Amino acid sequence: MNKQSNLYTIIYIIVLVTVVGSALGFTAISLKSRQEANANADKMRQILASVDITPSKDSIASDYARYITDSYVVDSRGNRIDGVDAFTVKVERQVKEEADERLLPVYECLTDNGSLKYILPLYGAGLWGPIWGYVSVDSDGTTIYDAFFAHQGETPGLGAEIEKPAFSDQFFGKRIFKDGKFLPIAVVKAGQHPAGDEDYVDGISGGTITSKGVAAMIDNCLSPYKAFLEKLEGGNK
Repeated sequence: MNKQSNLYTIIYIIVLVTVVGSALGFTAISLKSRQEANANADKMRQILASVDITPSKDSIASDYARYITDSYVVDSRGNRIDGVDAFTVKVERQVKEEADERLLPVYECLTDNGSLKYILPLYGAGLWGPIWGYVSVDSDGTTIYDAFFAHQGETPGLGAEIEKPAFSDQFFGKRIFKDGKFLPIAVVKAGQHPAGDEDYVDGISGGTITSKGVAAMIDNCLSPYKAFLEKLEGGNK
């Protein structure tokens, strides 16, 4: 066949595309299980980070199994939903649903000192992309124990600072119930106070939009857990 002909060029391109496409497809399929394992391990690491546990890379799965004693899904009335694996719930999809229609994952953690914590996932929007995290609550259902935040593309040195302990550590001891009222934690400009009586933390200097995104995320994601947290508080009373 004449290598200078149009027919040869067309056949060459078709063969090349077929071979490359098949190779890429095979590679993607071969790596899928490993990618899923890595994604699951990273999610476990983030969940544990919300209770101030930092496992080594090789012990993430074992530490997760050790500390996370139970996980389940509740509805907006605080009732468990059977047959749903909390770990597989896509929070980024659930936050788009009406609050009373969401699947709400809960992770129970038993710390080394025997304290029970409830870990709740968060998902929202920052300045340049999604932000997410986990908040752990004491067994009384009213007090924040710790928090973890992450982002996809916030500005380094500004909005990206939400992932630093200097920001997340502020949530320790903050109350989400006061005088029987549910008041999600506010994020305000340093030196200022919220208009209401809710507990608050200082936002990121220079990261106003990201800070507002965190505040909106906390409100949107924790509010549907109100009934569940009230049951915890009532049970402890």
